[in-house]
Amino acid sequence: MINIIVALPKIEDAKGIRGVLVKNGFQVTAVCSTGAQCLNHLRDLSDGIVICAYKMTDMIYTELHDCLPPGFDMLLVASRTVLNEYRSDDIMGLAMPLKVHDLINTVDMMSQTIMRRRRRTKTQPKERSVEEAAYIKEAKALLMSRNHMTEGEAHRYIQKCSMDSGTNMAETAQMVLTMLR
Repeated sequence: MINIIVALPKIEDAKGIRGVLVKNGFQVTAVCSTGAQCLNHLRDLSDGIVICAYKMTDMIYTELHDCLPPGFDMLLVASRTVLNEYRSDDIMGLAMPLKVHDLINTVDMMSQTIMRRRRRTKTQPKERSVEEAAYIKEAKALLMSRNHMTEGEAHRYIQKCSMDSGTNMAETAQMVLTMLR
């Protein structure tokens, strides 16, 4: 699920966009009429899309964009003139009057980008804590001294045992230490 927040100065317009998005399978997390309300809703979210107008009652879109947490993308809904004058590489734009098809396709494309970013973050290996690294180092040293293995062989042994047992390397290293001490 992608978090979508619609921030337009006229709450009726924001609710209209929410209705179109919901009707087309998207879940809208919040609808608001000020930048401050939008930022308040963002506080508890990790990523998503902010659909906003050029100018809200308390700030313009660039001020809101500067306050967005990492992981949030912005879709600016404005006149063609505004979109041509204020080009930005990291802000998507849709010209008014909105065409439902363009809105849906743009939000879908932005959602897919966020999903790819999430997958990429999940596939990156997690950094080990100092404690976990110490367990692995100690287990390798024990295997090297007791079983006359090289460091590479000891590492591969712990790695293979980890994969076979379905545990992470630090847990496997702890088991090796428990068994060989």
